Amino acid sequence: MTWRKTRSEYTADRDRPGAFEGETITRRRFMSGAATATGALAAAAFTLPALGFAVAPVFAPTSDTWQEVGPVSRFTDSEYLPEVITLEPGLGEAGLAIAYIRLHNLAIDGPIKDRYDRAIAISSRCVHVGCPVRYVAAARSFVCPCHGGVYDFRGVRTGGPPPRPLDRFYTLIRDEQVLVGPRYSVNDELRRFSPRDPGEPLDGIGQFLYPAQPSSPPAPPGAKS
Repeated sequence: MTWRKTRSEYTADRDRPGAFEGETITRRRFMSGAATATGALAAAAFTLPALGFAVAPVFAPTSDTWQEVGPVSRFTDSEYLPEVITLEPGLGEAGLAIAYIRLHNLAIDGPIKDRYDRAIAISSRCVHVGCPVRYVAAARSFVCPCHGGVYDFRGVRTGGPPPRPLDRFYTLIRDEQVLVGPRYSVNDELRRFSPRDPGEPLDGIGQFLYPAQPSSPPAPPGAKS
């Protein structure tokens, strides 16, 4: 349907200052539209770069390089050794973190899933709000000093507010060296998921409410959930 002006609208346009007979768009209306368009372009010039700066890190590729943490002979299947690993290259100490590492224990961990499961590497970041946890050998537990989160020997939550077990890292044993790779998250059954942020549960509907970020590194080839 074509919209047409009424006689009264034509009369109103004709009576505006600067209008003339037969004009289809008045100079005042043209200037008003041009000012609105200019304002929209100016707002976009400020808004779009800021939005791109905020969103770009979400889609930035994440490094999945493997790093050696020592020979297999240094580790046992009964105790954890803390090892400093690099999470974000180029950030100095700010890009470092601690991973607690031990060998797979069949009696505690069950059957080995795949070649990325022969060593266990647990993240030191609490999954409540991200505070650093420490391993207490006497209690065979991980303890968070911030809000009282407690995890058992496998990193499964046993007390406090954390919504899921501690995150882990894929591991490899190559040439008798233990290598640590990308981080991943687990649910209460220790099933693997793409890494999630602190505070995001992975059991039940939680795994659908908090999907993985686009920048999450893919699981290594052949890794099982």
